[in-house]
Amino acid sequence: MRVVIVHDSVSASDRPDALDVVVQARAVATALEELGHSVEILPCTLDLAGLCDALRSRRPERVFNLVESLAGHGRLIHLVPSCLDALGYSYTGARTAPLFLSSHKVLAKDRLKRFGLPTAEWVGPCPGSPPPEHTSIKAGVWIIKSVWEHASIGLDENGLVAVSDIRELWSLLEARAPDLGKLCFAERYIEGREFNLSLLAQPGGPRVLPPAEIRFEGYPVGKARIVDYRAKWDAASFEYHHTPRGFDFGPEDAGLLAELQDLARNAWAAFGLSGYARVDFRVDENGQPWILEINANPCLSPDAGFAAALDRAGISYTEAVGYILADVV
Repeated sequence: MRVVIVHDSVSASDRPDALDVVVQARAVATALEELGHSVEILPCTLDLAGLCDALRSRRPERVFNLVESLAGHGRLIHLVPSCLDALGYSYTGARTAPLFLSSHKVLAKDRLKRFGLPTAEWVGPCPGSPPPEHTSIKAGVWIIKSVWEHASIGLDENGLVAVSDIRELWSLLEARAPDLGKLCFAERYIEGREFNLSLLAQPGGPRVLPPAEIRFEGYPVGKARIVDYRAKWDAASFEYHHTPRGFDFGPEDAGLLAELQDLARNAWAAFGLSGYARVDFRVDENGQPWILEINANPCLSPDAGFAAALDRAGISYTEAVGYILADVV
């Protein structure tokens, strides 16, 4: 089968999170070749007409979509799938609408709420005017995030704020918006444990891979226990070396893990996902899980969490790429 891998074009001066897509493309290409496919890698820019021409000339039977942004803008993540839909090519991963809805974090939270899935209270997006339902929010700790950017871009300890009312919180959102893709929101901070559950399409439906917990080891009192940008991408940082991923749990967690797996399946269904995905959770001090994010195109680098979950499940990386390639329309 002729397969073209598309990914966002990057340069050597880009951030580590952007450069990682090249690692993913190479790993996926190797897996596809091991499966007997003919593979070509095609970087994408904002020249969408050029992309369409390049695809027409290559006549792929499948497109493996690894595009995470265009020109560094996460808000443009859905444009390449839109082009693929218009051209009539079959491609991997989430379709255009689910990818858009899951990538816009406020729309995603609204959808989770409408489907009865637990997600923390939020305020935003900003800029704009605070919606009337937010005018009576309670004082407390909130975390300010970009609406569009993923990979923890813009997320650090400064994003955690304690406020007394909506006016104070909204002022902080307005101040942070220029540095967070010009559109941000605030989410009620959940103190507790953090879990990632990866899902892989199978012939009988999505399989939930073994749950992983991100453990905050050696964090001093008062230090925010969040998986920020440094924890994911700065190999010289304290956070990077003190947030290990663990798959081993005691019997006391059996009920919680089963609940997380059910919620992950329900989130997949609510967003109409395909191919592969990851659902991120916080679990509060009372054992209540809260869905933080739906990641419709999680990182496929061999050293990332999705690959680690595959290994724990006894599924080879190449086998998983085969499942992803097969789950297309």
